[in-house]
Amino acid sequence: ADMNRNVLMTRLFLSLLLFFCIYILSCTDIICCILFMLVLVGYMIVGILAWLYGDPRQVLYPRNSTGMFCGIGPNRYERSRCPVLTWDSGTGSTRPVLGVPFMFLRSVYTFYFSVYISIDFKNVLNKLLPVFFTGIWYCWNEYNTLKGSTVTFQDVGFTTNFNAYLQIKDTWLAFMIILCIVEGILLLTLIFLRTRILIAIAIIRESSKAVSYMMSTLFFPLVTFVLLLVCVSYWGITALYLATSGAPVFKVVALNTFNSSSYPTCPSARCMFINYNAEGLYQRNLFNLQIYNVVAFLWCINFVIALGQCTLAGAFASYYWAFSKPGDIPTFPLSQSFIRTLRYHVGSLAFGALILTLVQIVRIILEYLDHKFRAAQNPCARFVMCCLKCCFWCLEKFIKFINRNAYIMIAIYGKNFCVSAKNAFMLLMRNIVRVVVLDKVTDLLLFFGKLLVVGGVGVLAFYFFSGKIPVPSGSFQASKLNYYWMPIITVIVGSYLIAQGFFSVYSMCVDTLFLCFLEDLERHDGSVEKPYFMSKNLMKILHKKNKKPKGQKD
Repeated sequence: ADMNRNVLMTRLFLSLLLFFCIYILSCTDIICCILFMLVLVGYMIVGILAWLYGDPRQVLYPRNSTGMFCGIGPNRYERSRCPVLTWDSGTGSTRPVLGVPFMFLRSVYTFYFSVYISIDFKNVLNKLLPVFFTGIWYCWNEYNTLKGSTVTFQDVGFTTNFNAYLQIKDTWLAFMIILCIVEGILLLTLIFLRTRILIAIAIIRESSKAVSYMMSTLFFPLVTFVLLLVCVSYWGITALYLATSGAPVFKVVALNTFNSSSYPTCPSARCMFINYNAEGLYQRNLFNLQIYNVVAFLWCINFVIALGQCTLAGAFASYYWAFSKPGDIPTFPLSQSFIRTLRYHVGSLAFGALILTLVQIVRIILEYLDHKFRAAQNPCARFVMCCLKCCFWCLEKFIKFINRNAYIMIAIYGKNFCVSAKNAFMLLMRNIVRVVVLDKVTDLLLFFGKLLVVGGVGVLAFYFFSGKIPVPSGSFQASKLNYYWMPIITVIVGSYLIAQGFFSVYSMCVDTLFLCFLEDLERHDGSVEKPYFMSKNLMKILHKKNKKPKGQKD
C-alpha cells in the first residue's frame, strides 16, 4: 500500500511538473513569468510566516506586567490602560471598550445595467455653435446696458454675492472675450480636423455596438474589483501580522512578589513581562519582509489591472476582426479572451506590471525622502525634489499609456511585451493627430456621461434622504437621520466608482477598436484578397470600399 501510494504521488508530481513546463514554454516573456510566479510563492510564504509569528491582539489590546492581554480571557475586566498589578474593583456590569473601533456604513448603491453613448456629435456641435453665438450676443447686450456704469471690481471687493459682480460691465466683457476665444477654437477645429472628428465619432458609435453585442463586458470590472480587493486585503493582513510578530520575554522575580494563583502562565516561577523578542533570523528581517510585502503588493495590483485590460481588449478585438457582424463574433468572446490571456500572456502582463511597479517604488521613495527631510532642505534642494517628483509622475503616466496599448496589441497578435509596445507606439506616432482628436473627443463624452450619471444619482439621493420623496409608512424614514448629508455623499461616491468601472470598459473598447482601425488601414487595401474590416460608415468617411468578387452583385 505504501509503495502504491509513493508511486501515485510520484506520478502526480511528474504530471504537475510536466504541465508547468508546457505552460511556461507556451507563454510569452517566459523569464518574467517564472519570476512573477516565484514572487507569488515567496509572497505566500511571507504571509504564512507572518500568520505563524504575528498576533494582531498586540495592536488591539495592551499587556500587563505578566505579558497577558488586558480585556480578553481571564483579564477581560482589567482596565484598558493596564497598570501593573492594578485590577478593576468594580463588578463590571458592562465590558470595557478596548482596541480600535470600526464603523461600517451601509448605503444604497445604484446599479447600472448598461450605459451607451450614442450621441450624434455632429448635431451636438451644430447646436453648440449657435449657443455660443447667443451667449456672445447676450454678453454684448449686457455690456452695452452697463456701459455708463462706473462700478469696478475694486469697489465691490471680495464678496460671496455673485450678483454684485454681474453689475460690473467688465464682468460681461470678460465673459464675451472667453466665449469668443472658445468659439474661434471650435470653428478652427471643425475646419481643419473635420474628417478626423468624424472618424472619432464613427469609432465611438462602433464601440457602442460592440458593447451592446457583448453585454458581459460591462460586468467584468466586478471581477477586477474582487481581485484588487483580495490583493489589498492580503497586503493589509500580512503587514499587520508582520508588525505584531515576536514572542513576549519574561523575567523571573522573587517568590514573594506575586501570588502564583493569579498568574498561571508561569506555574513554577514568578515572572514579569519585559519586551518582545527581537532575536532570530525572522525577527531581524521584519523590515525587509515589510518592503517585500509592499513590492509584491504593487506588482500584483498592476498585474490585475493589466489582466483586466488585456482581457477586454481581446474581446473587443474579436468583434472588430469579425468580417460579418454579428454572425462571425465568437460565442463567448470575454471568457475566451480571459482564458487565452491566462494561458499565453501572463509573462507579458507581468513584464509590463513590473516596469510600472519599479517607477511607483521610486515615486514612493521620493515622497518618503521629501517628507523626512523637508525641514532641512534649502530652496534649491526642494526645487530639485519637486522636479524629480514631477518627472517620475509624468513617466508613470507615459508607461501606463504604453502598457495599455501594448496589452491591446498583445491581445490582437499574441507577441511579447517589448514587440507589442514598440508596434503600438510606432502605430500611434504615425497617426498622432487622429490619436489626439480621438482622445479628446472620447474624454469629453465620457466626462459628460459620468457627470450625468453621478449628478442624477446625487439629486435623487438628496431628495430621498432629505425626506422630500414620500415613502411607504413603516419603511425608511429620513426624519430619523441626524445628518442626512453623510448617506448622500456615500451614495454619490459609490455611484461615481460604479460609473467609473462601467465607463472604463467603454474607454477600453474605444482604444481597442481605434488600434484595430489603424491596423486595418495599414494592412488592407479593400481588394478581394485584403478586404477592410471596418464599418461601412468609416469606409464612407474615408472614401474607401471593399471590392466585390467577380460575378457578385453589390
